Amino acid sequence: MRSKRYSESTISTYSEALKSFLFFYREKPVVEINNEDVIIYNNGYILKNKLSASYQNQIVNAIKLFFKTVRGTKIEVDKIHRPKRAKLLPNVLSKEEVKLILNAHSNIKHKTMLSLIYSCGLRRSELLNLKPADIDSKRGIVIIRQSKGKKDRIAPLSPKILEMLREYYMGYKPKTWLFEGVNPGEPYSEKSLQSVLKQALQKVSITKPVSLHWLRHSFATHLLESGTDLRYIQELLGHNSSKTNEIYTHVSTKSLQQIKSPFDDL
Repeated sequence: MRSKRYSESTISTYSEALKSFLFFYREKPVVEINNEDVIIYNNGYILKNKLSASYQNQIVNAIKLFFKTVRGTKIEVDKIHRPKRAKLLPNVLSKEEVKLILNAHSNIKHKTMLSLIYSCGLRRSELLNLKPADIDSKRGIVIIRQSKGKKDRIAPLSPKILEMLREYYMGYKPKTWLFEGVNPGEPYSEKSLQSVLKQALQKVSITKPVSLHWLRHSFATHLLESGTDLRYIQELLGHNSSKTNEIYTHVSTKSLQQIKSPFDDL
């Protein structure tokens, strides 16, 4: 997987998923495992333990990848079926809620991290992998390097964010990473970033189970509501397919607000 440039996160996820499957058949030689065994594992382990469809998909991905490379087995990879994924709407915050969250911290570092995620629609890992040189103030862009799918992309740099970044930089003077942990030269941890958001939610008394990804979803939805074309939103988010972005049309309230309910005429 490393030779094919899979991310360490994907390698870890697939390894754990495959470990679960192979442990289930620990008494059976790998070369004897067949498609019927996959169905039995699904019914006897995944469904029995009420595990999610997304976890089942991870299992399927791991099994397919493993048995494509292991020859001389009874598994027919192309006949392994995936579960139907639930079509869930993305979680979106109102602009007022976003403003409360972003202004919750007086600490400029914490405030800048959360604000940058929302203003550029960043994934958590993309924020933590930023370097000072990725902020191009002259061109007014943020360069997101080797994000999901090993792709580079750019996002517009808000003048307000640039002011915050300059204040933050003067105070902290990061060396290697834009946002560093306690030890200089080490990136800020994912756990600490999640804690920053959790503290912000507590300060403004928002009890929704908000995650960092909600800020990214809110960025896309608010762009759509302000009239931004879906194709541009696709580029800004780094999505391969435009279909991925169509979910935001289902949570945008701009069009809904223009529809008059027949109840009003009663």
